[in-house]
Amino acid sequence: MSYSTDNLFHKVKQLRSVFPFLHHFEKSFPQGESYLVGGAVRDFLLGRETKDTDFLIRKVSASDLRHFLNCHGKVHFVGKNFGVYKFRPDDTDLEIDVALPRTERSFSNTGGYRDFEIYTDSDLPIEQDLIRRDFTINAMAVDITRLALIDPFFGLNDLEAGWIRAVGDPAVRFSEDYSRLLRGLRFACQLRFQFEPSTWAALCQGISAINAKDESGALIVPRETIAKELLRALVCDPVRMFDLWDQSGAFAELIPELLKMKGCPQPEQFHSEGDVWTHTRLALTHLASPAFYEEFQTEFDAENALSVLLHDVGKPYTIQTPEKDGVDRIRFNNHDTVGAALARQLVERLKLASLPKGTRHAVSEDTLAWLIQKHLILVHGEVDAMRASTIEKYFLNPDRPGRKLMQLIFCDGNATVPPSQVPEMRHYQQLKARLAKMMLLSQGKADLPKPLLSGRDVMAALDITSGPDVGAFLRLLREEQLSGRITNCEEAIAFLKGQIKRPV
Repeated sequence: MSYSTDNLFHKVKQLRSVFPFLHHFEKSFPQGESYLVGGAVRDFLLGRETKDTDFLIRKVSASDLRHFLNCHGKVHFVGKNFGVYKFRPDDTDLEIDVALPRTERSFSNTGGYRDFEIYTDSDLPIEQDLIRRDFTINAMAVDITRLALIDPFFGLNDLEAGWIRAVGDPAVRFSEDYSRLLRGLRFACQLRFQFEPSTWAALCQGISAINAKDESGALIVPRETIAKELLRALVCDPVRMFDLWDQSGAFAELIPELLKMKGCPQPEQFHSEGDVWTHTRLALTHLASPAFYEEFQTEFDAENALSVLLHDVGKPYTIQTPEKDGVDRIRFNNHDTVGAALARQLVERLKLASLPKGTRHAVSEDTLAWLIQKHLILVHGEVDAMRASTIEKYFLNPDRPGRKLMQLIFCDGNATVPPSQVPEMRHYQQLKARLAKMMLLSQGKADLPKPLLSGRDVMAALDITSGPDVGAFLRLLREEQLSGRITNCEEAIAFLKGQIKRPV
C-alpha cells in the first residue's frame, strides 16, 4: 500500500491551529527548528487519529525553551531518565512532550528502560535523535515549518510494505530495553503488520529476557508494562496476539499455563474442532468477528478477551479420560472453578488490573474470575427449566457482568463444534428468548421492574415476624412477577396469602 504525505502535512498544519505555541515559537526563535516526531507521524501517514503528539526542538537552548514554554502553559522537566518537558499549553487539557534532540546510552546493559544516560544537545542533527528509537516506522519526523518528512531509516517504505523492522541491529535495540520485545508484538497486532525476518529472529531469541532480574533480584521489566502491552495487543487483535505470543515464546515466558491446552483432548462428540488450544483460538476468532458486533452492538474489551482466552485454562488441570480414570468419556469436572482460580493468579502475577478503570483495557480480577466460574451455567441445566429469578441473578443483575457472561457464552458456544459442524447454540438462543420475554415486563425501560413488595410489606400482609420465611416468600413472589403471572401489589398479596402454609 502506498501512503501519501499529503494527509500527513494536512494534519501537521492542523496542529498549528490546535497548538498556537508553535506559531509563537517560530516568531520568538527564527533560527529554531520544530519537529513532530514518533507515533503521530506514523499514525498520520496511516490516516489514523492519535493522541501521541510529541515535539522536538532544535537550535534553542534548554533554558530558553523552558522559559518559552512557561510563558505559554504549564511545564515540568521529567528528569534525567527521559530528558523531556511535559507541557500543557494554555487553553487545553492536553499534555504533550517537548524535547531537545538527545542521545541515549545504556549504562547497565540489563535491558531496563530506565537504565539510560540521556545527553541533550540543541545542535544535534535530527537524524541522530531518531537513530535511538525502536522501530523504523517510529523513527520519522516532520519539519513543522518546512513541511518536510525526515526519514533516515526508510520508515515510510516499511510502512508501505507492512513491516515491523528495528532501527539498526535488532538484537541491540531489544537488549537496550526488553519491553520493546512486547511492544513490537503489540505493534504487529495493532497495525496488522509482519515482522522483518531479522527483527523477528532477534525478538524470538531475546524473549526470555522479559523475565530477567537485576542484581538485587528485582524484575527488570515492570509487570505493569507487561500488562499494558499484553492487554493492548489482545484488544487490538486477539487471534493475532494469540498466535504471535505463542510463536515468539512470550506465552512460554509469561503465561505457561496456556500451553498446557496444546494437545489436551476433548470429547469428539462435542468438540470436533480439536484440542483445547484449537477451541480457544476459535473462540477468540468469534470474539473478533462481525457476528459478535452484530449480536451485541458493541466492541469487546480486555475483560471480554481475557475471559475467552482463559475460560478453559482449567481443563488440562482437571482432565479425566476413560483409559486412565475409568470415566465414560473425557471429562473436565470443576474446570470452571480451577480456571477461575488460575485467572486470579494470573491477574496478580502480571498486574493485569493495573490499567486505568473506565478504559477499554481495564480489568477487574473479581469480574474475570466470576465470568470464568460461571461460563458453564447453561450447560449445568435446561434453560427452559431455569427460574426467572436465577436468570435475573446472573444476567440482569446490575451488580454482575451478565452481558459479558452472555458474550463469553456466545464465543464459547460458537467454538464448540460437534461432528455435524453446526455449533450447538440452542441453549444460548433459549436464554436470549427468555431474556427478551422478561425485558417486556420493563415496558421499554432499561431495567426490570422493581419487586412489588418489600420485606416489611410481606410481614404486614401475612402478619408474620422477621425470619427466613420472609426471604422465601420474597423469592417466590419475584419468580411469579418475572414470569408475568402477577403484575401489581394486590395480586402479589393475594398470591402470598395462598402460599402462607407452604413457603419455598
